[in-house]
Amino acid sequence: MPDYALEAAHGGLVVGIDEVGRGPLAGPVVASAVAFTAPPSETLSALLDDSKKLTARRRMLAYEALMADEQALIGIGAASVLEIEQINIAQACYLAMRRALSRLGRMPDLALVDGKHAPKLPCPIKMVIGGDGISLSIAAASIIAKVTRDRLMARLAMRHDAYGWERNAGYGTAAHMQGLKLRGVTPHHRRGFAPIRNMIEAEAHAA
Repeated sequence: MPDYALEAAHGGLVVGIDEVGRGPLAGPVVASAVAFTAPPSETLSALLDDSKKLTARRRMLAYEALMADEQALIGIGAASVLEIEQINIAQACYLAMRRALSRLGRMPDLALVDGKHAPKLPCPIKMVIGGDGISLSIAAASIIAKVTRDRLMARLAMRHDAYGWERNAGYGTAAHMQGLKLRGVTPHHRRGFAPIRNMIEAEAHAA
């Protein structure tokens, strides 16, 4: 379970940053930055964990608790499908992180970033591999980013109902791939990703 040790050890304002949506075939990448102006309560801390380990219900409870917590500073940023195509998925993730940080409202003294490859940020950085299972701030950021992106993909699914995005969030599940065969590629698909690129090339060959 994540705890507040990394944040407490540093002092000052420490922000946790995480992104979701690196691997899907469709939709933007979304990042969140979360900083606590005081140590989070035991009640809130007990809700927080790596977003991938939480049930949808607990993830929503944690999201709502974070959004209601006056001591939680939250920034959310995204990079579009077009930006992913223009600068590649890794750089798009870093762009989303910078946008999330810029919307935090205050410049932190340190950013704890999940992963091993450091983005360029306007503050000191500490990379934390598996950070969403170690740091409460990163765990909180992972929850905010996932719920935000899942909601966005569910809204897109209302306009593009063949792909099951409300269930698979744009990942290449069997239902999503079947939708691609039936309806083809939408403007929200990542054309640089191999399954989509291969489909476009096959259609061009057939024509």
